[in-house]
Amino acid sequence: MKNMAFMVKKQSDHDFFLKRVINYVASFDYLQIISVLLLLAIGLIFIYSTGQQVGTVSASQFWLKQVQWIVMGTCFWTIMACTNYRDLKPLVWVFYVLCMILLVVVLVFGLKIYGARRWLDFGSGIRLQPSELAKLAVLLLLSYIMTLPAFNINKFRYVAWAGLLVAIPFLLIAKEPDLGSAIILIPIFIGLIFVSGLKWKYIITAGAILAVIITAEVINEVGEYYPFLKTYQKERLLTFLDPERDITHRGYNQFQARLAVGSGGATGKGIGEGTQNTLGFLPQTVSNNDFIFSVIAEETGFAGCMVLIISYILLTFSILRTAFTAPDDFGRFIGVGTACIFFAHSFINMGMSIGVNPVTGVCLPFVSYGGSFMLLSMTCLGILQSVYRHRKERNF
Repeated sequence: MKNMAFMVKKQSDHDFFLKRVINYVASFDYLQIISVLLLLAIGLIFIYSTGQQVGTVSASQFWLKQVQWIVMGTCFWTIMACTNYRDLKPLVWVFYVLCMILLVVVLVFGLKIYGARRWLDFGSGIRLQPSELAKLAVLLLLSYIMTLPAFNINKFRYVAWAGLLVAIPFLLIAKEPDLGSAIILIPIFIGLIFVSGLKWKYIITAGAILAVIITAEVINEVGEYYPFLKTYQKERLLTFLDPERDITHRGYNQFQARLAVGSGGATGKGIGEGTQNTLGFLPQTVSNNDFIFSVIAEETGFAGCMVLIISYILLTFSILRTAFTAPDDFGRFIGVGTACIFFAHSFINMGMSIGVNPVTGVCLPFVSYGGSFMLLSMTCLGILQSVYRHRKERNF
């Protein structure tokens, strides 16, 4: 009888453990995982493709470096996904201050490439772009302070306080200069303000102010007065507004990118068969990063672009679903802010390849070559996995 009771207890313990494992595995958001894996696969294929077309030894190894960044990002994703996202609250201020210090350090000691100091070089080919970490720092800090009981989004001083926390990294990043990364902070701020309960009268007021700013920009365009823009940034805007203005120099990259997109047709020329990149018309130094969408469009055509866009739609749906089912405002804000980051990056990157946006150095999420943004993206999604896994726990 004792043996029988022992066997029953052992079987019961085994069933309980197995049930816990199944519940744990089932708690993950597999729509997010599948869409990200698809995007990562697309990125690796075309980073490899562009590397083979360029033909140099270093370029042909880019895809291996990207694999390393993916592995490292997956580690961050796993750590964040398997912990409680609420445990990040005591660390958000520390992380924010650390990122601000790194942004100051990069201005003084950063690696200078093409006149910009954006990277910290740690040797052995390891470079870190603090501006990417700053996006996560701003997202987490705003998500935290907006959940504080004393914070009232409908009082100007609180909005101004939140705006100051965004303005500091914005100005530091713009100073590098890296206006493209700095601009990404704006949709994060606007997105969180919008979902935090701001009254419609303030939204309308903000829209009117924005209209005035746009009008002022148009007047500046007519008078060619740009007090806050560097010369090359002004020229990018002018070239964007008038593509034929400097087609052999500043407008060359975007012109060739549009040709690559248009020449892809319905099904493309075949992976590795794109001529714009192979013949050097598309800038090979950024064909695996800023203009990788042009390579995808040329080699896979409209069909390949639709697969890419649908993958982003599925990922965005997953992120917003997590935000809407989050157990508290902290998780909800993180989800909305992450969606704003990925949407802004995707819209700007694709848009500059087809001529609807000025050219800026903004990555295509999970597809473009690069380590810092990969770590940022995977960390954000890991935190969202934690939010999704704890969605049934209410903690107000």
